[in-house]
Amino acid sequence: MRIFVKDNNIDQALRFLKKKMQREGMFREMKKHTAFEKPSERRVREKAEAIRRAKKLARKKMQREGLLPMPKPKPRPPGRPGFQHVDRKPATVAEPVTTTVNAAS
Repeated sequence: MRIFVKDNNIDQALRFLKKKMQREGMFREMKKHTAFEKPSERRVREKAEAIRRAKKLARKKMQREGLLPMPKPKPRPPGRPGFQHVDRKPATVAEPVTTTVNAAS
């Protein structure tokens, strides 16, 4: 696994590494190998994982068929470059509003 450090920003590189390891299941794998897992515990875990996968597949299928609503998109965090896909147009200056008042005296 290779992580590039931009502008000597170690904190950002560590956050990126942690996210990447989380997505790939490295933490789960390390936790599995820290202690011996009894065969009965392994069977229980594998059965629970199979049930979770089956429920997920059924939910996705029902969403595709229109029986369940699609999940709402997650809101993007504000101020994070790279996440905002907005056309950046130069700001236009509004013309000043002038009013004339007739002074009838």
